[in-house]
Amino acid sequence: MVNTVLAQETLARWVGNYLTKSTGLQVVFESAIVPKWGDGVIRLNNVFVSRRPGQGQGKVQKGSQTNAAAAAAAAALAEKASGNAGEEDEDTNYTQFDVSIDTVNITLSFTKWFNGKGLLRSADIKGIRGVIDRTSVQQPAEPVDPRIYKHQHDTGDFELESFKMEDLLVTVYQPGSFRPFTVSVYSCDLPQLRKQWLFYDFMSANMISGSFDDSLFTIHPRQVHNQTGASLINGADADAAAPQWKKHSRLRIDGLNIDHLNRGVTGPFSWIHEGNVDIVADIMLPADNDESIAKVMSDVYDRVEATVTSNSKTDIVNEPIEGSSGQSTQDARDKRFLVMDLRVHLCDVRAHVPIWTRDISYVNNALIRPIVAYINSKRTFIPINCRVVKSVNEFDGSWTIFDSGLMDDLSRETYDAFVHDIMDNQARTRRMKKVGLWTLQLAAQALFIGLAGHLA
Repeated sequence: MVNTVLAQETLARWVGNYLTKSTGLQVVFESAIVPKWGDGVIRLNNVFVSRRPGQGQGKVQKGSQTNAAAAAAAAALAEKASGNAGEEDEDTNYTQFDVSIDTVNITLSFTKWFNGKGLLRSADIKGIRGVIDRTSVQQPAEPVDPRIYKHQHDTGDFELESFKMEDLLVTVYQPGSFRPFTVSVYSCDLPQLRKQWLFYDFMSANMISGSFDDSLFTIHPRQVHNQTGASLINGADADAAAPQWKKHSRLRIDGLNIDHLNRGVTGPFSWIHEGNVDIVADIMLPADNDESIAKVMSDVYDRVEATVTSNSKTDIVNEPIEGSSGQSTQDARDKRFLVMDLRVHLCDVRAHVPIWTRDISYVNNALIRPIVAYINSKRTFIPINCRVVKSVNEFDGSWTIFDSGLMDDLSRETYDAFVHDIMDNQARTRRMKKVGLWTLQLAAQALFIGLAGHLA
């Protein structure tokens, strides 16, 4: 009786309702299969997931994927036709979507749930199609720090030990009358996926391949000749530094339209209004903290020993010991950094001088016009090399490149690279003028000597 279809579908609804509680997601699946109860795997076939206004706290039910998709499309069209009438009391300032999924395999872990790390241990998703609608997202009237949008950790946030995704193709609609574009993911393999470290875990992927607005992108392990599976520093094997770095990955994006980088940012990228960009980023990811059983037991033993020892001392002595211990822990935590060596190739770009520059903090206004002139004079191909170093703690709670502060760092380093190139170009021009003048002087001197000898 337990292994009946009804029991499997009932279990799938229970689990789905728990996972989508208070998220506003509407989930419809046609069938649910539990291949092996002992493994804790649940397979959902022909799933439709929607997040639209008026769906309440979220609901998971059995039904037809086609009918659910048609109903969601009709509701979205009716909402746009009515101009969001009747939804004044509901906050619609969020990303809405309607996606269809062929198969979803999720593995349950009650041990993780008991430890407050979510109910899921792994997830495998295949065949995603749909629409990501961000036209309802409203930009704040005044510029704000994107870091305020970081996710605050809650007990029960998922921490998957494995995440795989194949065959994703969605159409993205952005606010501000931005043109629609497609995003594809051919294959994605992540060693872990945590809600609190979402953006960082995607950068730490084993492999991701896809396209963004018809621009191919990949994340894969960095490869060099004569080295396989080793930690790399400056292209060489570094066994002594191996514990410092967990992996070396390469992110590559070819032919990305510049309008994806000049929206909502300051600096040189916001000045460029036309062209394409090729990006190659070598990312060095630091090693994770040691969380093995031996390490945990050693820490517990050290704490107990420190507590027993501190009981024999006075309170005056105890206070600085606790403060120094906390300070050392914080210092050790802050020593983990992500290093990104960036190579940006600007192709067929054109730039213009910004009208308003009061919000630019790190840019010298006197150098704006020389940088814009340099970009327009070298518009066919402009190579830029820079390095970005960020503390790992800054990715805590970040879901995008903006709230992590990485986009601001990239703009700042790109500006410094432009300034360096301009200085080199001006110095090179001065040297060429000096060499040219010296050459003319030698030629004139030789001419006068020849004429003097001829006349003599």
